[in-house]
Amino acid sequence: MNSKNKKLKIAIAGLGFGKKVHLEALKDSDYLTPVAIYHYDKKQKSILEKETGLHFFHDWDDLIKSPEIDGIIIATPPESRFKFAKSALENNKNLLLEKPVSISSSEIEELQRISLINNLSVGVDFEYRAVPLFLQTKKLIDENILGDIYLVKLDWLMGSRSDPKRSWNWYSLEEKGGGVIGALGTHAFDMLNWFFGEAIKVSGKLATSIKKRPLPNSSDLNDVTSEDVCLANIEISNYSSNLIPCQVSLSSISKNGRGFSLEIYGSEGSLILKSENQKDYVHGFNLKYSNNENKIQNLTADSSFNFEKTWTDGRIAPVLRIQNLWAESIFNNTPVIPGLCEGLASHKVCEAIRESSKSGLSIKI
Repeated sequence: MNSKNKKLKIAIAGLGFGKKVHLEALKDSDYLTPVAIYHYDKKQKSILEKETGLHFFHDWDDLIKSPEIDGIIIATPPESRFKFAKSALENNKNLLLEKPVSISSSEIEELQRISLINNLSVGVDFEYRAVPLFLQTKKLIDENILGDIYLVKLDWLMGSRSDPKRSWNWYSLEEKGGGVIGALGTHAFDMLNWFFGEAIKVSGKLATSIKKRPLPNSSDLNDVTSEDVCLANIEISNYSSNLIPCQVSLSSISKNGRGFSLEIYGSEGSLILKSENQKDYVHGFNLKYSNNENKIQNLTADSSFNFEKTWTDGRIAPVLRIQNLWAESIFNNTPVIPGLCEGLASHKVCEAIRESSKSGLSIKI
């Protein structure tokens, strides 16, 4: 990286993941420093300034026009991300976006166009690309340890929304970007793209198991339109003559579900990457390899992939890595990966699954 002495000044929009994870990661960055926090409600000013020590903005236009801000991390709910990101790019701000990047692929393509014209860096927080055992899995796949890949099965069965008494909010609405596809699917489809190649054909089924939830501080029930279960079959082209069949199961309503499991079966062996940790999406992974002699090995990550520091919240360390990749691209004026290209590829799979679920047809991407 070109500069370790000059730190880029960063603002954060989003009081959930933004404040809990991004802000904590920024505090440990050698290249980025948090200077401002945004919330539309100006009544939050005194609370947030006291809590974070950052300058408070409640007017988005004031924030994006501030010469003191080099970049913005946008971790608001999905519905507002495109509007915020577009105006920020038009005011020459570099961006790090949470996923899903936007509500539609066409909006992501618009962000790509503006960022290219203005020569700005737009990273996307696909933080599993920075987790040590995921990096190790990618390395083994690239080294062709499995030979020809015959089958991929990805299950992500979580219980975060299994309680029907959990309050209704934006996550309950499909049109606002809520649902298990946005929460887990965007990560899952990015993993498949990163590990294996481009998705070219998709069929899927979505279901809403808990159809009503209580409004906050009320016993009144409101309709849920977002999905809490997603089943998908995906064909992936890895630029060889053989397409890779992938089966994906996602759920946010699986009480005591078995968490994350990625099974990869090839001509020369198998890899299984899994974690049953329901309370932390990053800590708790293990990786097993079996060869054609059925000898099973527990694998660890190469030391170069390990984090220099970890936190109780496992998300902070990989998010810091993504932030630093973003900073590197800004300093060196080079493309950032993961960025909008990766965000677009993942979102196209999400859209294809929704279309397939409604039509009952397989969708070419």
